[in-house]
Amino acid sequence: MSYTLMTFLVLAVAILWDLFIVRTRLLGRRVFWAGYAIIILFQLLINGWLTYNNVFLYDESAILGVRVFYEPIEDLIFGFSLVLSVQSMWVFLGRRGIRH
Repeated sequence: MSYTLMTFLVLAVAILWDLFIVRTRLLGRRVFWAGYAIIILFQLLINGWLTYNNVFLYDESAILGVRVFYEPIEDLIFGFSLVLSVQSMWVFLGRRGIRH
């Protein structure tokens, strides 16, 4: 399975998780997007630097080839999926009264 295919599969799961399983609907909230803007800034800075300096190497046949600040677009999509999943779980557990 290519990194691109895996990334889009994880994105679909994260969106379904948010909208239909835990039903937090973070994608429709401004606060989510404001927080994500901060996260993506640091992701671009750090992952871009690591990719530029060849700390992370990618097989060009496994990615689309579209890059943002030296990092593959797949990294941004995968990072978004992780952030959405974790924040959805955080909100879901908070609603259920689970604090630890």
